[in-house]
Order: sequence, then structure tokens, then C-alpha cells
Amino acid sequence: MNTVQQVKAKYKLIALDLDGTLLTDEKCITEETKKWLQYAVDQGVKVMFSTGRGLQTAQGFWDELGLDSPMVLLNGAEIWEGPGKLKKRIFLPRDTVRQMHAVAAERAEWYWGYSVESLTGDKDWTPEMFERDWMKFGIGSHDQQKLAEIKEELLRWGALEVTRSAPTNMEISVRGTTKESGVREVCQMLGFSMSDVIAMGDSDNDARLLKAAGLGVAMANGEEHIKSIADVITATNNEDGVAQAIRKYVFQME
Repeated sequence: MNTVQQVKAKYKLIALDLDGTLLTDEKCITEETKKWLQYAVDQGVKVMFSTGRGLQTAQGFWDELGLDSPMVLLNGAEIWEGPGKLKKRIFLPRDTVRQMHAVAAERAEWYWGYSVESLTGDKDWTPEMFERDWMKFGIGSHDQQKLAEIKEELLRWGALEVTRSAPTNMEISVRGTTKESGVREVCQMLGFSMSDVIAMGDSDNDARLLKAAGLGVAMANGEEHIKSIADVITATNNEDGVAQAIRKYVFQME
């Protein structure tokens, strides 16, 4: 890479999933990927996260990359204009959280939730948790049939968005809250259109965003249906797939 060379970027905004995409299986960002992300920033391209993680587990990567761009967290339930600048939070109704908790406690193998205060798993859940405001609730099981039945029940309630970041879980937020809705809001803030966005991901919760973006990039390690709907497929998360996609599709370097 010639860092002196000025290359016009084809896209104005890079929206990145974290787990299975930007992060390796060891949950780190490679030096090659950091180099290309910095190159993109230097060329005036906005780099942002579009992740199911909350601030509690995404903040460190935001800081590590030194990004000052907006972020879409919790599958769109939390949007940040920049570091320390909260734009929006979308909370699940408290009675709905109680209902989901009852379903999970009775039928799932594990569950968790993201509130403003914490990321809380089932082992640390106490009655006091019902007095908090939750943006995302998660349910997990190794039994696919059980997960399918729980998902079907939750969707019947008519007020929830249900997706997943792995075959063994489901992630639940207010209906209409997705990575796509979050990135659309960021585009409005920045004066961009969705055609200005290159989005990268590997799981079901990336599907709508990949289809709506100017270019949807699936990781080679991604789920098969994600690869089938994406515009292009890059290398795996362990093979600098994000860096390769930036080089090839944002700056059109072979």
C-alpha cells in the first residue's frame, strides 16, 4: 500500500460488524486490517461499527482504532454520533422484558440482556433487573427446534424484532430496530445515502443491512444465506477479509 498516493474512494461509509467480521476468532483486530482502516479514514472515508454488541463490549475496539465516527450498537437499538455523544436509545417495554425472561428461564439454556447499566447474563439476573431499561434481550440454546419454537412465539406477540448472531442464539429488540435502520439514521446525520455505504457482515443480523447498502460484503466464514444475498464475498475474518474488501472495493486496488 502506498500511503502517499491519493485514491478516490468509491464509498463514503464503511459499516462493520464485529464478531466474525472485523474481529478474528481470537477477538482481535489484525495489524493489516488496522492499516487499511486507517488508510480509509485518512482518505476521508467514515468507518463505523454496526454490531449486536453494546457499548460495554464494543467501546474497547472503538478506542483501539481511535475512531470518532458514529456507531450503531445493539443491532440498531443504540446509536452514537461519536465518542461520548449519544444520539438515540430504543428500549424494550419493561413488561415485555418480564415476559421474555419468563420464556427464557423456563425453556432456554441461557439468556442475557443489555441495559444502560450492564450486560447481564442469566447467572447474575436478579429481581432488581426488572426495574432497569433494556435495549436488547438474548436467548440461547443448542436445541434448534426449541429456538425455532421460542422465536415463533415471540414473533406472534407482534412487537418484536428477532434475529441472531449465531446459530445457537436469538437477539430481540423493538420491532423495526435493525442494523439497517441504525445505519440509515447515521446516513441522514452525515448527509449520505445508503448507496454510499459498503457494509460487511457474517450473520443473520447483518442481512437487511447487506441488502440495503450500496455494496453488501459477506465474509467467507459467514452463514450460507448471508453469502447468497451479499453482492460479493471477501476472505474470512481470520484472513484479513475486511482489509481485502477495503482495498478491492473501496479503493479498487487489486
